[in-house]
Amino acid sequence: MKMVLASKNNHKLKEMQDILSAQGVEVVLESDVGADVDVEETGTTFEENALLKAKAVMEATGLPAIADDSGLCVDALNGAPGVYSARYGGPGLDDVGRYKLLLENMRGQLDRRCKFVSAICCCFPNGDTVTARGECQGTLAYAPKGADGFGYDPIFFVPGLKKTFAELLPEEKNAISHRGNALAIFKDKLAEYRRDHQL
Repeated sequence: MKMVLASKNNHKLKEMQDILSAQGVEVVLESDVGADVDVEETGTTFEENALLKAKAVMEATGLPAIADDSGLCVDALNGAPGVYSARYGGPGLDDVGRYKLLLENMRGQLDRRCKFVSAICCCFPNGDTVTARGECQGTLAYAPKGADGFGYDPIFFVPGLKKTFAELLPEEKNAISHRGNALAIFKDKLAEYRRDHQL
């Protein structure tokens, strides 16, 4: 089965391919099937945004489309940056600029609890959807550490492993991450859906 990823993010593509390929699911980018869809993320939840993206790409390609909407929720900031994680601080900032701004906004704050959230939605041409949500609890580091990963990974510290996401090997991260957790749930739901529909 081929699914189009409603994203231009190669990091997300790799994580999804690593987890879903064992089920015989080929995940490809929009560009691989000649599509280029820009979706305005107007949802107020991760689930709403994932659905918006998957539905738009499914309609543009005629193929099942999978989307992930994820972000970092910081307790001391009332859940911010949340659904605005990729746009935190405005359009002029890159990943490094965004996590530096977040660390600055958390200066002097002792409560560093936070969580990564991932909502996954797959839309099928027949109108059906399969969804899943995963979370990973952690704390906000005081400074970035590690060279792997992307986004807020260098400042997301996992107390049980005493490492940030950016210090973990891909397989270590996939085993505990919000997206890894969401994909594990999604994988089971997708298998059930395919059995029911003989796909």
